[in-house]
Amino acid sequence: MEEQPIDPKTWIGRSERQQDTVTAAPIAALRATLDYPAAAQPAGTPLPPLWHWLYFLPMHRQSEIGPDGHAKRGGFLPPVPLPRRMWAGGQFDFRAPLRVGDRILRTSTIDDVSSKQGRTGKLVFVKVRHEVCTEGGAEPALVEFHDIVYREAQQPGDVPATPQAAPAQAAWQRQIVPDDVLLFRYSALTFNGHRIHYDRRYVTGVEGYPGLIVHGPLIATLLLDLLRRQLPDADVASFRFRAVRPTFDLHPFLVSGQPQADGKTIHLWASDHEGLLTMDATAVLR
Repeated sequence: MEEQPIDPKTWIGRSERQQDTVTAAPIAALRATLDYPAAAQPAGTPLPPLWHWLYFLPMHRQSEIGPDGHAKRGGFLPPVPLPRRMWAGGQFDFRAPLRVGDRILRTSTIDDVSSKQGRTGKLVFVKVRHEVCTEGGAEPALVEFHDIVYREAQQPGDVPATPQAAPAQAAWQRQIVPDDVLLFRYSALTFNGHRIHYDRRYVTGVEGYPGLIVHGPLIATLLLDLLRRQLPDADVASFRFRAVRPTFDLHPFLVSGQPQADGKTIHLWASDHEGLLTMDATAVLR
């Protein structure tokens, strides 16, 4: 009897919990990766926004890894039968700081699974809710929604999406050179085995992209890092980002920012060497 496919929607509501401790070494390593000078990170030092991605790392056994470098389909995430998986965006509510020395607990829940027919075939969207609490904390210190998109393999006749020009004016701007070492170090820091970020033969020969893909979370981190460099004392209350198109390692790219008239909202975006928008984001300050 032919095995019936599993409906990914049956994964909605599934949850898992992980524990970790905010230690100083990953912070020092990411500071070095982002080109900051060495500095001590004593107990009580607050984590910059998004640096919680240095913890709760995906510790899958080697035998559990699939051909793309991610864990094989199934387990916590639904077994979506599409070959390409990307981080499409995220929304964050920063309620209280996470600090060096904190013992932290993350509860992850499959919040939604949906599908639609896109321009190049079927798309499946999975939204995961993460709540991070400190030990003894009654309420989450951080609530994150993580948007994942699964898509079909690229075909020779696929028509690329219409590009969108990035905003012409920016109060802040910084050029990033996404070389192999930067991508490798970020993959290592986040224990991300996805081969699109470091295996050039795989990403060009199997997934059909022209070069290595810069991690969406790395670009989001660089956007908030630009804000920190401009406003070191800013207290970020919320942040959301949306990946618009892939960024490849073939050329430098820009991260840009523009404070809005209300004094609390910051428009942040990334653009490629052609001036095309690759990520759009908004931060709101307290």
